[in-house]
Amino acid sequence: MKFINYITKIAGIDIYGLVSLLLFVLFFTVMLVWVLKSNKKKLAEISRIPLEQ
Repeated sequence: MKFINYITKIAGIDIYGLVSLLLFVLFFTVMLVWVLKSNKKKLAEISRIPLEQ
């Protein structure tokens, strides 16, 4: 049997796709808001850390 046949037999499997899409969108929305609201001066300071000796 093909894998798709096993997937279709699981009850409530459709909710997993919706939940994973919701988590994906929520994560990137939160990260976008964090980046836009963050202190630009502090981020510039943090970005130079690997270059300092």
